[in-house]
Amino acid sequence: MSAALPARPAARFWRECDTVLLDMDGTLLDLSFDNWFWREAVPRCLARASGGPAPEVRERLFAHFARKQGSLDWYCLDYWTRELGLDLRALKEASSHRIRYLPGAREFLQQARVSGKRLVLVTNAHAETLEVKQGVSGLGRFFEACVSSHALGSPKEAADFWPRLQAVIGFDPARTLFVDDSLPVLDAAAHFGIAGVVGVSRPDSRAPARPVERHHSVEGVAGLLEA
Repeated sequence: MSAALPARPAARFWRECDTVLLDMDGTLLDLSFDNWFWREAVPRCLARASGGPAPEVRERLFAHFARKQGSLDWYCLDYWTRELGLDLRALKEASSHRIRYLPGAREFLQQARVSGKRLVLVTNAHAETLEVKQGVSGLGRFFEACVSSHALGSPKEAADFWPRLQAVIGFDPARTLFVDDSLPVLDAAAHFGIAGVVGVSRPDSRAPARPVERHHSVEGVAGLLEA
């Protein structure tokens, strides 16, 4: 197993970059909402709608999740709405009071916005999910652009996502910092040649920090600004 790299050099990437590509869920917004939504709220609503035993419904649902993990469908609200027969956008809106920034993330964005660096949000979230979360958090005001992988036809963990993103927004990989909480996504970004690839080790504020193998890491994005 590869060891996690030390966290401190992550701040150097911030100082040396021109473009900053930031993930949303688990990097800026607390992944505790998504974990609760998909692991608790959706199984409960599905069991109620189907009338089936909750443990069996949950087991089948999680098996379906596992089959789709890493694909665009995994992140697609339209796909799961169709498959499950639930109005998932309405459910997200009804529980949107649970959506919140990770500790220090809003303050980081406020400082980053006046740093002179170019900020782009790069997310696997479906457009409707992005709309709901931006409506609650006001996240969009901090960024030059907000890009969903659904618009590019590939998830961030796919090799072909990165040249597509570069063609759309333009960036020099040697002068770019990318921050995400997903190891497969971090690996794909590094393989593409992005110089500064940094993992977030505590994407869910209700869970402990976890090692980020093969990449430098910070517990939260505020750590990027530490000297």
